[in-house]
Amino acid sequence: MSPIVGIDLGTTNSLIGVMEAGFPILLAGSDGERLTPSVVHFPAQGDPVVGHAALRMRVLEPAATVYSAKRFIGRRVGEETAPTGFALTGAEGTPVRFEVRGKPYPPEAISAKVLAKLRADAERALQCEVTRAVITVPAYFNDAQRNATKAAGELAGFTVERIVNEPTAAALAYGLNHLRDHARVAVFDLGGGTFDISILELHGGVFQVLATHGDTRLGGDDVDEALVGLLSEKLEALAQTHGHEPGQSSQPALRARLREAAVDAKHRLSSETVCSVELPFLLGNDSLVYRLERSELERLARPILERTRAHCIRVLADARLSAADLDEVILVGGATRMPLVRAMVEGIFGRTPNISQNPDEAVALGATLQAGILSGAVQNVVLLDVTPLSLGIETCGGVMNVIIPRNSTIPIKAGEMFTNAVAGQRVMRISVLQGEREMARDNWRLGEFELEFEAAPKGKARVGVQFEIDANGILQVLARDTGTGSQKVVEMASAVDVSDEAVEKMLEDSLEHAFEDVNARVFTEAKLKAEELLPAVRNALALVGDALDEAEKALITQRVSEVEQAVRDGASQALQRANRALDDATQRLATLLVERAMQGGKTG
Repeated sequence: MSPIVGIDLGTTNSLIGVMEAGFPILLAGSDGERLTPSVVHFPAQGDPVVGHAALRMRVLEPAATVYSAKRFIGRRVGEETAPTGFALTGAEGTPVRFEVRGKPYPPEAISAKVLAKLRADAERALQCEVTRAVITVPAYFNDAQRNATKAAGELAGFTVERIVNEPTAAALAYGLNHLRDHARVAVFDLGGGTFDISILELHGGVFQVLATHGDTRLGGDDVDEALVGLLSEKLEALAQTHGHEPGQSSQPALRARLREAAVDAKHRLSSETVCSVELPFLLGNDSLVYRLERSELERLARPILERTRAHCIRVLADARLSAADLDEVILVGGATRMPLVRAMVEGIFGRTPNISQNPDEAVALGATLQAGILSGAVQNVVLLDVTPLSLGIETCGGVMNVIIPRNSTIPIKAGEMFTNAVAGQRVMRISVLQGEREMARDNWRLGEFELEFEAAPKGKARVGVQFEIDANGILQVLARDTGTGSQKVVEMASAVDVSDEAVEKMLEDSLEHAFEDVNARVFTEAKLKAEELLPAVRNALALVGDALDEAEKALITQRVSEVEQAVRDGASQALQRANRALDDATQRLATLLVERAMQGGKTG
């Protein structure tokens, strides 16, 4: 049987590993390096080049070399600007495509070439066919991004056994299963292009994610770009001093060299306090030489890295914990090598972070261990992830009815029973929503479909709606008419397509507008009740109103007017009170109506 490999498909670098004799082993490529740059170069002739060879070509032919494809996977044009050196193609709002030598390539096709390189390296090292894989993704990847990652694996010839959140995988690599039961751990994962912060708890050999937060547009690449900006200023000053044309830093080849120098300087300043950036003959015979101090790099990086603080505070709040409740804080991702990052993490959580593992390799080791769990090579450890946002459907009045709350452990299956809102209704529209707002209009519409059923009086048809999220975080929706047994099953994975900035904004808005949202929901529900109550009262008055005295009829008329006025005013609390008052005022009317119905049944 083909072994199951674990893969960290990273923004900057990727790794692959396999369990051997009970140990996770990361496999090296033909060049002897375990880290494979997630870079693909398209030569004018011949097959694409992947990895270190492609990385070297980025300086020589930046327009034909694609990197950081992971930041674009599952996205649409307009959600992010392309890194300098290659272009996006397609109309606004359409799926992202990289244009290379006149041909369009979707991000998953680029990632597939990286995965195919890893697969070839594994098959060379293991001397057998490798077709099964566990692949990691940032915890905040939405369904579209997870589905695109899975598609990339399939394009590379893998059967993707499971998509695993990177912070959750890292927990295995750090050996958290050896901690005491109920131990709580924060996983701070800052990679090249993504940031995740998760709180996990160990219970009976099970890793459960209590809460997760993050930003898939925040990472070491942003620090690189800030440093490139500084070096671009120095290049423009050099050009002006020596009489060269302005705008030199915008040339793709020169900017690629600046970026390579910036990355190298950032890496060196993790262990040194000062380094020299030297780019000989950058402009003809003129060279750029700049003495860069760590303090200057940290001045550029601090505003970028400070963006992680709010996510850390929020994830603790979501988990209902304080920093003092944590047993460990672990670091994952190459960007956590920066001393500034480590100091910030210590300041946020009030403890020295655990740096016992290689931050570049921790996720890949965890993915490999997860592969071992699936294959049976690792026993007594289970990983449970959570949903980042609530999922539900739109109900009468435009209200969101939550079926799976945010931070629910997955895989999960949940459902509810719904009825028809209108007499004679033959079709129910199932509109699937994702988000944290009370009203459907303020959440993301993942997709919708219709289920037909036999016509029935209002409230008599019964349709069961079930949401199921599998271990990969893919959502499947089932709707079934209990009367006839007819049903529809729709997979929503490809329909989820929202930017991660919108994910962050959704959480912020849910807090900022909590009062207005609850008020809107209360009013909507009260209005629906009023819309049922008023016609019923008028009908009852027409049938048995003659049995009431004038005072009773006057009170009911007054209460009806108060309900109608509250509806016009849009006042939720006033409408609730008016509904209750009308209910109270019509108690005898309701009794008379029941008695008249019973008498009619006896005489009939």
